Amino acid sequence: MKLKKTVAALSIIFCLLLISSLTGHKLTVKAQPTTWTVANGNEPADFSKIQEAVNNANPGDIIFVHEGTYNESVEVNKSLSLIGEDRDLTIINGQEADFTISITADNVTVKSFTINKAISKLSDSGIRTISTGNTISHNKITGIYIGIYLIYFGNNMVSDNIILSSNDTGISLLFSTSNSFIGNTISNNQNGISLSFSRNNWFIGNTISNNQNGISLSGISSFNFFYHNNFQDAVVLESGLANTWSYDGEGNYWSNYAGQDSDGDGIGEDPYILDTRNQDSSPLMGMFSSFNVVLTRKTYSVTLISNSTVSDFRFEEGTETGNKVLRFNVAGNDGTGGFSRIAIPIGLMNYSFVLIGEEEVRPAVLNISNKTHVYLYLTYSHANQTIMVVSSKTLNLYKELDDKFSKLQTDLDNLSEIYYKLLTNYDALLGNYSQLQQGYLELNASYDDHLSDYRTNLENVKSLIYIFASATAIFIITTIYFSRHLHTPSSKVLEDKK
Repeated sequence: MKLKKTVAALSIIFCLLLISSLTGHKLTVKAQPTTWTVANGNEPADFSKIQEAVNNANPGDIIFVHEGTYNESVEVNKSLSLIGEDRDLTIINGQEADFTISITADNVTVKSFTINKAISKLSDSGIRTISTGNTISHNKITGIYIGIYLIYFGNNMVSDNIILSSNDTGISLLFSTSNSFIGNTISNNQNGISLSFSRNNWFIGNTISNNQNGISLSGISSFNFFYHNNFQDAVVLESGLANTWSYDGEGNYWSNYAGQDSDGDGIGEDPYILDTRNQDSSPLMGMFSSFNVVLTRKTYSVTLISNSTVSDFRFEEGTETGNKVLRFNVAGNDGTGGFSRIAIPIGLMNYSFVLIGEEEVRPAVLNISNKTHVYLYLTYSHANQTIMVVSSKTLNLYKELDDKFSKLQTDLDNLSEIYYKLLTNYDALLGNYSQLQQGYLELNASYDDHLSDYRTNLENVKSLIYIFASATAIFIITTIYFSRHLHTPSSKVLEDKK
């Protein structure tokens, strides 16, 4: 029995080897990525320096860096992920090199670090990228000449970073194309964002404030896209070429925009004009903010346009009731009016009702041709208060039944209205019939009278004809008689002639 099993196993192995040789492919097993740890404190770890971990890692590996301060400059020359434990507590303090992190390999991820320089000088950069397909997210970069520097290459993603207090530029692009910059906060710099000879880059949902220049475009920098950004600083257009400043009916927030929103949808009617080739056709009336909600392993983005200060955004779901609640605080100057335009993914929740404080309000549901979101527009008097958008399964079911009942009631009302119209028309027709019948009877009586008169007249006519005929006959006979007597001589006359 054992021999048979051994022969069968050898046969299978032989067949696999034969198939492998015939197809020219090797049977290989892909190695799983390794996670390396770095710590410079008491935690057990694989390395105490980040660069040591990079040097020993393989492409595709993950380097997890524990909290602490790491006094080194790091060059990432392999396609791997460099992840900090906590953005505020995992600090890389660059040294003598002109960068803190330099990315020279493609497809690198750098996430959740505080990045600065111990000795900062001109041309220093916090994160320098000379490659493509990289992700730089959720970092804080402070006190460096250039916060994030992208040179020559493109297709990089830069998102959710805080860049402040650098000497010159928050984000700088040089001969770099097709990059995406989403949800970054850039403040207290000479230039917030600088583009030189860079095209087809996307800037979405960034906040640029307290910089001498918010954005500077020089060289041949054109065909770049800007929307949902909050611009509180000047925009300098040195290239004079066209860029796009709105997308799908929504543009950017400009702190000095003086246009009006007469239709109450959170979008200004008048364009924001930079120059003849650069105009925002759909400027936002309030600052843009975006919040991610994770539900059943899927991420949804809820967006707000509001002239209020928005804080403490939360999403809650009742495990027993199934109710879903979006909750956030709004604040503003007392006595002023506030508004919030909320875009909620339909897949996340179905809107049931809205509370401002403890008062239920009825928002305007904007008529926007977007089948993935519902857009609610709220107005209120400014005060520190909480707004809640509630989705209730019970209320939605009740609303659905109520909508069906209302439709049935409307249909019944329509049928009743049709019935009353038919009944009114029937009464009118019946009245007309009665009038016609009366007219018919009167007409018939009149006809009988005319018929009697006709018969009388006919008899009279007959009598007249008879009399006329008799008179005519008498006249003819009389005429003939006299005619004969007048033309025949008498016998006496004849005798005399003889």
